[in-house]
Amino acid sequence: MSFSSTAFPRSAFPEPAPTPEIVDLETGLQHLIERGFQFVHPRNADGEVLAVVGVRVHDGMVDVVRLHAADEVLATRIPAGEDILEPATVLWQATGSVQAVLEQVLSLPEDHVPGAAEDEVPGRGDAPVNGCWVPGSPGRAKWLQAS
Repeated sequence: MSFSSTAFPRSAFPEPAPTPEIVDLETGLQHLIERGFQFVHPRNADGEVLAVVGVRVHDGMVDVVRLHAADEVLATRIPAGEDILEPATVLWQATGSVQAVLEQVLSLPEDHVPGAAEDEVPGRGDAPVNGCWVPGSPGRAKWLQAS
């Protein structure tokens, strides 16, 4: 009995979409919006923008991007239900320039925590994350999780 190997066409196994190139802040923000990020712009008492904060809730996780300056960007992936500004548990984090950090954020898998097994991800398998943003003091908002 002989066995022959069957070659599958390359198109039978789609490759993941390439990470979009971030050439400037505007294109980086546009790619985040396309990915589902929503933005708030916290302000100080004088009305000056302190940061641009993007948040996306998905798959039992929350991705947060805080842009303070072109070379001062912080991105985190945290379990749903954590305090966005001061999380007790951080699943992934990156800091640096707009280009470096946004490229890392956009290359993150949609439903997986880098370096974690599926059963190690807090919130996975639970009910979908539901809630809404509630306005607070001027320029601030808070995520309220539905119960």
